[in-house]
Amino acid sequence: MIICAGHNETFSFATPVGIGLVESTINLTRIALFDKPEFLIFVGSAGSYGKYKIFDIVESMVSSNIELSFFENNSYTPLDNVIEAKNNSASTSLIVNSSNYITTNIKLSQNYLKHNIHLENMEFFSVLSVAKEFEIPVLGIFVVTNYTDCNAHKDFIKNHQKAKELLSDYIYKKYKGLKN
Repeated sequence: MIICAGHNETFSFATPVGIGLVESTINLTRIALFDKPEFLIFVGSAGSYGKYKIFDIVESMVSSNIELSFFENNSYTPLDNVIEAKNNSASTSLIVNSSNYITTNIKLSQNYLKHNIHLENMEFFSVLSVAKEFEIPVLGIFVVTNYTDCNAHKDFIKNHQKAKELLSDYIYKKYKGLKN
């Protein structure tokens, strides 16, 4: 099953699950309870902390939920804040951070790079969390729309439509059986 966030980030081949950590968790849990998929592919946009360029397409099976305040020693969590897909056989994998907030401070975002975290997507941590709970193999496929700087929202808006088209083309080529 291919899933996406929804609202303005929809694809003809994907089922929307909601924006952010809460909506996506609730709706994906509902799907898993009533019609558990054999495999999940989450597709969506991402912000880059600097390594990946606009319109790069990147795959991942690891996500974190780390807020900027953590790097400044202004918070802590008793929870596991990095989760890896059950089907991940790679010894290392690109980490995608998830938060309900978008990073706009390029200097602070460099802290993520120091911890091998390269992208930011609001839903992926919750997708991996639900997949882990229901023992569903999962993969995330992301297209970079912006950098995590003061222009993040403006660049996201400017690049979003083209990014969705590029991601759609990538998915159709990778999974040739999909119908448009």
